[in-house]
Amino acid sequence: MKILTTFRVKTAIKEKLLEKYPNVNFCFKTAMKEAKEDLLDAEILITYGEDLNEQLIDTAKNLKWIMVLSAGMEKMPFQAIKEKGILVTNVRGIHKTPMAEYTIGMMLQVSRKTKQLIENEKNEIWDRSIQMIELFGKTITILGAGAIGTEIARLAKAFNMKTIGINRSGKPSEYIDEIYSVADIKPALKQGDFIVSVLPSTPETVHLLKEEHFAIMKNDAVFLNIGRGTVVAESVLMNALERNEIAHAVLDVFETEPLKEDHPFWRMENVTVTPHLSGLSALYQRRGFDIFEYNLEKYLKGENNYKNIIDLNRGY
Repeated sequence: MKILTTFRVKTAIKEKLLEKYPNVNFCFKTAMKEAKEDLLDAEILITYGEDLNEQLIDTAKNLKWIMVLSAGMEKMPFQAIKEKGILVTNVRGIHKTPMAEYTIGMMLQVSRKTKQLIENEKNEIWDRSIQMIELFGKTITILGAGAIGTEIARLAKAFNMKTIGINRSGKPSEYIDEIYSVADIKPALKQGDFIVSVLPSTPETVHLLKEEHFAIMKNDAVFLNIGRGTVVAESVLMNALERNEIAHAVLDVFETEPLKEDHPFWRMENVTVTPHLSGLSALYQRRGFDIFEYNLEKYLKGENNYKNIIDLNRGY
């Protein structure tokens, strides 16, 4: 059995895999361009998902399982994968800790006026008139009440915040005080002092938030997007900010990445830009390979109760 990787795997992880599975042929490559020949007979592929296309899937004659070390897979050639009956799993859930911490950290930065304080410090300005805001008693509305959204809600409870969640079905979720379906999104948006989107990019979520949604948000609301930039057209968001329909936007994801140097978001005082790093962590690969090893044990035993099986029709 050949297991192929197409990214740089940490040395400690490689050594552990080689020791734990001596009868498996691990082929560690650092990019798809150097892995194409090995892909021809690989049975399992571990990838971040962005280096695959229909042609590569067609050449992978022996491929049975693709393990995607990412949660977002909008660039995957699902139709070609489906036609060949290849199993796809991912690492859904491993981002919850860093992304929830990022969310709370950014909410605190905006509330406690961190950017202004840093600027004042640089300019040696002693100004105690800056208006501070508490998270205590505020309402957070979370678009995408899955693993990440639930962890955000759990941490928000430490600040005595009211938690509102939005998911496809409206099914209750732990740490969420009120849950709404996507079809009934407006009442949830109206209540939010902080509105956080952790939604993936799917046909159902592209430009889900429109002008009418920002118009009903509180004027002092803070919008945070840590899911995918496609959930709202950038022109719609800029218009909402310019019309003061919301007070601030914290953006970690964008419709086009990297964000262009001359993009207005960089210069808008009521926007905080970060370079798609809310899910980054030194523990990222280790957590991802923990899920891979769990599924590999099932695979070797001929079992099929894998973690994080992807619905190839939905793409998630």
